[in-house]
Amino acid sequence: MDRLEKQLQFIYEIDKVKSIVRKTRLFHADKYENDAEHSWHICMMALILQEYADVEIDTLKVIKMMLIHDLVEIDTGDIIVYSKTQVDVEAEEKAARRIFGLLPDGQGDEYFELWREFEDRKTPEARYAMALDRMEPLLQNLYRRGADWNRNGIPYSKVIEINKKVAGGSKQLWEYLKREIDSINKIGGFENE
Repeated sequence: MDRLEKQLQFIYEIDKVKSIVRKTRLFHADKYENDAEHSWHICMMALILQEYADVEIDTLKVIKMMLIHDLVEIDTGDIIVYSKTQVDVEAEEKAARRIFGLLPDGQGDEYFELWREFEDRKTPEARYAMALDRMEPLLQNLYRRGADWNRNGIPYSKVIEINKKVAGGSKQLWEYLKREIDSINKIGGFENE
């Protein structure tokens, strides 16, 4: 198979990400978001909010990471971050190798390494990308005044515990989000605590 055919096979395969439904709803509709919508939205956030990264970052690299980070869910499915079910790291790596392996030599390796960098969160770009990946569903919940947290029985302490990782990429964004989460808590936005 020549280079273009491999690239097109990858493009056909990743169309499946549009069918992976997440556990958060869109800001202005009752429709649940899919992984493609999520990836687009956090890429826009990376552009708009880059001034809040703790250190100078390569925004293009961040966008690349965020465009590919959920492609593994084509094989593994989406798990709500608050779930007791743990992410199967081996299954995700196997999925990443299969999906990025559809690309020509070199190109597939580059995308696998970007995916791995995002997962390992050892670089400023990966930490910032993770911060935005966590921030977008937080904003969706805040916009709805905690309705989806209540629907899923997610307590305040769990929201804080899971999402404080945002501070690893942007202390300013985490400070803002924490204040907003606290304000939801003060008005009784968490029914189960």
